[in-house]
Amino acid sequence: MVGRLLSPPQGGPVLPPPPRRAALAGLTDEWLSGLFAAGTDGLRGVSLVAVGGYGRGELSPRSDLDLLLLHDGGDAKAVAALADRLWYPVWDLGLALDHSVRTPAEARRTAGEDLKVQLGLLDARHLAGDLGLTAGLRTAVLADWRNQAPKRLPELQELCAERAERQGELQYLLEPDLKEARGGLRDATALRAVAASWLADAPREGLAEARRRLLDVRDALHLATGRATDRLALQEQDQVAAELGLLDADALLRQVYEAARVISYAGDVTWREVGRVLRSRSVRPRLRAMLGGGKPAPERSPLAEGVVEQDGEVVLARTARPDRDPVLPLRAAAAAAQAGLPLSLHAVRRLAATVRPLPAPWPAEAREQLVTLLGSGRPTVEVWEALEAEGLITRLLPDWERVRCRPQRNAVHLWTVDRHLIETAVRASGFTRRVHRPDLLLVAALLHDIGKGWPGDHSVAGETIARDVAARIGFDRADTAVLATLVRHHLLLVETATRRDLDDPATVRAVAEAVGTEHTLELLHALTEADALATGPAAWSSWRGSLVADLVKRVSAVLAGDPLEEPEAAAPTAEQERLAVEAFRTGGPVLTLRAQAEPPADPERAADAERAADPEPLGVELLIAVPDQAGVLPAVAGVLAMHRLTVRTAELRSLPLPDGVEGSVLLLDWRVAAEYGSLPQATRLRADLVRALDGTLDIAGRLAERDAAYPRRRGVEPPPPRVTVAPAASRLATVIEVRAQDAPGLLFRLGRALEAAGVRVRSAHASTLGSNAVDAFYVTGPEGARLPGEEAGDVARVLEEALRG
Repeated sequence: MVGRLLSPPQGGPVLPPPPRRAALAGLTDEWLSGLFAAGTDGLRGVSLVAVGGYGRGELSPRSDLDLLLLHDGGDAKAVAALADRLWYPVWDLGLALDHSVRTPAEARRTAGEDLKVQLGLLDARHLAGDLGLTAGLRTAVLADWRNQAPKRLPELQELCAERAERQGELQYLLEPDLKEARGGLRDATALRAVAASWLADAPREGLAEARRRLLDVRDALHLATGRATDRLALQEQDQVAAELGLLDADALLRQVYEAARVISYAGDVTWREVGRVLRSRSVRPRLRAMLGGGKPAPERSPLAEGVVEQDGEVVLARTARPDRDPVLPLRAAAAAAQAGLPLSLHAVRRLAATVRPLPAPWPAEAREQLVTLLGSGRPTVEVWEALEAEGLITRLLPDWERVRCRPQRNAVHLWTVDRHLIETAVRASGFTRRVHRPDLLLVAALLHDIGKGWPGDHSVAGETIARDVAARIGFDRADTAVLATLVRHHLLLVETATRRDLDDPATVRAVAEAVGTEHTLELLHALTEADALATGPAAWSSWRGSLVADLVKRVSAVLAGDPLEEPEAAAPTAEQERLAVEAFRTGGPVLTLRAQAEPPADPERAADAERAADPEPLGVELLIAVPDQAGVLPAVAGVLAMHRLTVRTAELRSLPLPDGVEGSVLLLDWRVAAEYGSLPQATRLRADLVRALDGTLDIAGRLAERDAAYPRRRGVEPPPPRVTVAPAASRLATVIEVRAQDAPGLLFRLGRALEAAGVRVRSAHASTLGSNAVDAFYVTGPEGARLPGEEAGDVARVLEEALRG
């Protein structure tokens, strides 16, 4: 019968998940009751009880069975025999079983010692045998729970917090645990336990539906995998989505995130209420009597017009009239964030139910309150989530709906699109002293990825949306144009700094033309850093920050009117010249490794960096001089890959020898960092490089052996590599961009392909974001000129084929 529920006959009815769970629980009840009846043989004072998820009737296709054999302490031998007759048939079917045999007193004592046992018993459900025995235990367990609630609820809250710390937040994870992550099924069960204590209750609206959605997803996951798993792995998501009739994996994740958000918010509100109740109970009766005998009136402190603080929360004043004050939601939110206090559930719901929509354009006060809210730092997140939980954000900003709970399938991103936007505003609030218009910075932070809810380039779509939103909230034409520019070009600085040659005038000139003014550049610089810091640890570092700062300095000079001169070949330093002469004299490579110092920073910028992120070393400078010959790039890249060194930047140029000596030497000035462990010795690098250049070191074979020894885990197939020619990116060389899955030896493979294509690499700029590598190569023909268009396209195709092969 169970099999027909999971896999109905062809053409037969397919039960939706909720009735299927109920039917599965009913069939299991019937089967176990039969086993119990056959095994009792006149035995009295014993009952079979379902607890935990089975007690709630929430049996997913591969769920385990939580069972308690309850007895009155009579015939121990007969009870043991009955247990064997119950447990062994379950095991014989391959079902997971969590079982115990206890008297009511033992069950209560164990529950008092183990919170998880007590939570399971709160959902105890009679299956067979002595109903009075089961009912007595349920009554006693509930009474114990309510009597001990002041002690056990803080313990339960701590348990939830520890689990959240281990598993993360369900509403943001790409491969979430539906049960254990914060906002998952465990938290929903914890809220039921709080309600059973009678001390507090969770907001009920939407909670049952959110729990049902997560259970439905877990059912589909069990059917798709054939396993009892709660981890929604990437490779299973499409199949789970199809099982639920959803469009794709993104639609599935969005439903999961929405459900998790409801449960998480309900948990926040509930635990706040528990804390308030427990604090009020801690006041001694005698002290209350001294204060007047009755319950003292709650103290209310004004925060803003119509907004007061009461008992650690922000509530509406008695004189507040939301139906006549459309700015009140923003004013209350800004006051709460500025005070670092939560908005009360009652206040938010009253605002959602009665407030009138803002006129378009917004009055100046509304815009100012929005900016104040966005500039309040970390407390902004909780306040924003409270507004969003009741639908107020999408009423204020209708375009928000498209990015709400939208997943980002990129390992670099920690958050969904909407949370990333708020996180960017939080980061930007720390940079408001660096810019002349903090309001534009904060609003740009809120809107910079708003285009991700639309098809195509999100920066282009976002520019249009930003213009519309800016005009609606009351910015004038000039400010609207600046906001549109910031959104359109929010990736310009970091992408240019890490993928382009900053010594090329065309690079700096293009950025200056896109930005337009020094004030806009100042805002864009702060937005760039806030965006990267809000993305995740892999998106920002001291190295990236130094490159962006260098680019900003050059562009600022151009915008200030300084002439942009064509670069001349930089004169070699004394060390470079010494290495070149030694390389020519020995006929082989010579190299040095030295630490790269942090770039100078003004005190304010240094303080910002200290607050915003952990300092990160810029890496180690690797200088190599080698007689001009073919194969240098792949040889160096391959040796570095063998020694597990990550290449951050790579520059190659030909250096003429001094004093009229004929010939030239290639100078490679690279910055590298160890993937883990310490740096290799320079002598070892040189020895391997000599062998790589003379052909006695099989780099490709060594890297292949290492890959075979450490096979990659099964996962989602990455998108295919893409190689493009950047048009008009430089007047000195042809710029070829490579986007591919990062892997050891990637730069080695690209170097070999470029050598095979017969082009010279003037410089290379390597950038890694999570699992994605984005590398730019400035290449020329053998004579040092840019490649013709058709030839450049051929080189790009050669690189793409090398990466696919």
